[in-house]
Formats: sequence, C-alpha cells, structure tokens
Amino acid sequence: MTTTLPEQSIKEIVRARYGEAARSVQSQKAASCCGSDCCAVESADPISVGLYDESQKAGLPAEAILASLGCGNPTALAELRPGEVVLDLGSGGGIDVLLSARRVGPTGKAYGLDMTDEMLALARENQRKAGVENVEFLQGEIEAIPLPGDAVDVIISNCVINLSADKGAVLREAFRVLRPGGRFAVSDIVLRGELPEEAQRSLALWTGCVAGALSEPEYRDLLAAAGFTDVDVEPTRIYHAEDARGILSDIGAAAGVDPALADAMDGLVMSAFVRAAKPRV
Repeated sequence: MTTTLPEQSIKEIVRARYGEAARSVQSQKAASCCGSDCCAVESADPISVGLYDESQKAGLPAEAILASLGCGNPTALAELRPGEVVLDLGSGGGIDVLLSARRVGPTGKAYGLDMTDEMLALARENQRKAGVENVEFLQGEIEAIPLPGDAVDVIISNCVINLSADKGAVLREAFRVLRPGGRFAVSDIVLRGELPEEAQRSLALWTGCVAGALSEPEYRDLLAAAGFTDVDVEPTRIYHAEDARGILSDIGAAAGVDPALADAMDGLVMSAFVRAAKPRV
C-alpha cells in the first residue's frame, strides 16, 4: 500500500515507540508490538503471543523474551545452518539474533541491526547475560544497511519491514548485502485486502505493525524489482475482528481511533513468512 504519511514522521514515532518499549522491559514490564503502552506479561496482544516454545526460550535472558515484539518466528523457519552468517533487520531486544547464533554455531555469526539506542543497549546487555560471542549488534537503519555487499548468507526480520516508509529501499539493501545464493526469510505483517482509510492514516496503527503493511502482490512485486527470485508468501496467522478489537482496545482511545474499525479489518491482516532468494552467479 502507498502512504501519504511523511517518512521522517514515521521514523521518529517508530523510534520513540520502540525506545519506550525497551525502557519498559528494563523496568521488568512486558512490551506489545501493537499496543501504545507496555502492558502486563499476561495480557500479550494477539500478534506477538505464543511465537516461541519453551525449548527456544530456555537459557535466554528474561528481558530478551519480554522485548519480543514480533509477529512470527523467522529463526524456526529460515533453516539456518552451522557456519552461516545471518542478519536480523530491526533486531530489537535481540531474541532472534541470539536464537540464530545458536543455530549457526561458533563457526557462524549473527548480526542484529537496529536504529533505536535503547533497544541496542538492551540487546547488548541480553547478549552479555546469555554469554553469546558470535553476535554483533549494529546501529543503523534498515534502508541503509551498514555492511558491505555480499556479506551475509541469510536475512531475517520479525515484524519490522512493514514499519519502513521505503520498503523498496529495504529490499534493495537486503539484496545487496546477501551473497549470491543467499536467502531472504522474514516474518512480517501482510495485508489480504485494502485497509479502511482511517487505519491507513493512523500513526499509532503504523507503529503497531498494521497500517504500513504491504499487500501480498505488492510484496512480491517489490522483491522481484529488487532482483529476488523464488518468492513465496506463506500465511502463518490470519487476524479476525476479535483480534483487531484487542489491538484497538490498547491503542484506539489514545490515538482517537474508532474501535468499530475492528469489524472492517476482519480477515484483512495476516502474519506471514516471506521467502525469496538472491540468484547464484
């Protein structure tokens, strides 16, 4: 979908929202991808709940789990192999980077890239607590990845690309830093139809993972335009009116969003696993 929202406004509000989320986690509260405020652990929103099983969470710092703001589990779906180099776009508190580091082992490496100072500080502290050495967290924006070309084998991301106002730039950068034969394997929010105009205009919904999402045809077209092949979009969760009510109850009053939007959003939003490949030379 195309937005008329100013790119800088989106970036500033995303940075502020996720900085607030990191500070709340450090205060031992849970964060919510789609809520305006951090909420109690037991009130997880329908997008972020239940993404990691107990075996995956074992050994991770509590703060890494609390700061999980994603919509999927790309590390479980990306088929990471020992020795590979992985980059997580918008790595937040670092849970997917730490899980990736386990999968690629000591001969591999996992990078995390984030633009939010508070999230980077939290992620580095989580790395220290987990005692993981094959990890590096980078400061930067996903539209301008601070790595050379052909630097990584796999790119993952978890409910972040939808937050960018220039998704074409993100995908072109992803293609650039992947090695030939490299894999793009991200979890993201994807639209199954046209959102109501009020939702498209809402910055609160944007920073809550919904209003900035691409439709499946748009995602496929942008990946192809960046040079990717073997594009696949696999639904992992489809959200219905009752799910939308849970999201809007958190953000609606504060943002002036009509809770009645929930019925109009029924079935229009899904979490999906998006795969693509950079052709081999």
